[in-house]
Amino acid sequence: MSARVTLAVAGRVLTQVRRDHRTLAMLLVVPCLLISLLWWMFADLTGDLFDRFGPGLLATFPFIVMFLVTSVTTLRERSSGTLERLLTMPMGRLDFLLGYALAFGLLAAVQSALAVAVSVGLLGLDVAGPVWLLGVVAVVDAVLGTALGLLVSAFATTEFQAVQFMPAFVLPQILLCGLFVPRASMPGVLAAVSDALPLSYAVDAMQELGAAADVAEVWRDVVVVLCFALAALGLGAATLRRRTP
Repeated sequence: MSARVTLAVAGRVLTQVRRDHRTLAMLLVVPCLLISLLWWMFADLTGDLFDRFGPGLLATFPFIVMFLVTSVTTLRERSSGTLERLLTMPMGRLDFLLGYALAFGLLAAVQSALAVAVSVGLLGLDVAGPVWLLGVVAVVDAVLGTALGLLVSAFATTEFQAVQFMPAFVLPQILLCGLFVPRASMPGVLAAVSDALPLSYAVDAMQELGAAADVAEVWRDVVVVLCFALAALGLGAATLRRRTP
């Protein structure tokens, strides 16, 4: 592993994304539009529904977008033969994946900052905890989506297959993360499965910031999510094939 090579890969990815206006718009604009749509849905209803569901969805929207964009972009590198050519150079698999993770992590930071600014500043999302910590959790959630997207791309052979992994990797986590039904109220088997899914801890952190604001619990959940992300990157490096299928 070389820091110089990792930074070079990250710079290359950022240059590509900057030139791809549609991908850039999806990364930076779509989460803001989705959270705005959620606010609009609850605008004429009584109660604090936006304050109740907003933090949890603020965790899931960046996660979904980063998972989708990262898995498809990385798979495109393999299917076009670019990855095979890159790996003939003095660059390891981990250099490649960390470069992608760094590049998309920086984009995730911008994405999450925009989403939090829109949610709290424009839409009036009420959070009990510090707003800056809300941004940190949103970035970590987006990084988790990036890491899982990189992992999934190692098992897909076409961009369509990468998208097909989304129901298997993303939708079960959305259903079991506690966003719709509290995890403590789920049947025992589902609660156990939920405890093993990283998005559950991401949503827990957001909900704690929105309600009780137990900062210690928030940081515990952040560490758990980061551990899942690092494990996904490690598995991705171990399973990434050098040859283009």
